[in-house]
Amino acid sequence: MLNKIIIMGRLGKDPELRHTQQGTPVASFSLAVDRDFKDKGTGERVTDWIDVVAWRQTGEFVSRYFTKGRMAVVEGRLQMRDWTDHEGNKRRSAEVVADNVYFGDSKKDGDSGGYQQGGYPQGGYPQGGYSQGSYQQPGYGGGYSGGYGGAPAPASSRYPASDYGGFQEAEEDDGNLPF
Repeated sequence: MLNKIIIMGRLGKDPELRHTQQGTPVASFSLAVDRDFKDKGTGERVTDWIDVVAWRQTGEFVSRYFTKGRMAVVEGRLQMRDWTDHEGNKRRSAEVVADNVYFGDSKKDGDSGGYQQGGYPQGGYPQGGYSQGSYQQPGYGGGYSGGYGGAPAPASSRYPASDYGGFQEAEEDDGNLPF
């Protein structure tokens, strides 16, 4: 079975962090998610308020770095919950149980936000990841360097002929190609 949801919206209020009797952290919040179409009668977009629950480290992360009005992207699963209200009526509600929560907007001016612009921790890119200015593909000489916009070296100088499976780059077009 498949139960996967990805939603993006703004927090309606600050997340509420609680702890279970066993001490497990759980954060709850609501996201305002606009529908993709406008209402024919009013010409305005309808907003759905979707309840989200985040457990453990994800819940602590949300309660620490997200506040009312911030854009969040939530990846998780839909869960139906049956409960009884104060008057004894049986109720059912839907909520998203978050597996991952991501920043959906950039850092606000003057807001520490807990993250660096670009989504990487202070100190740069993750080890083994991309670093602007020098990228070398494993097993090949040359590679791409010099940041964005520079013209890469010709293929014949970037890769040895053995990496072409015995083929060589055509020097000039003889006009006999079928495409």
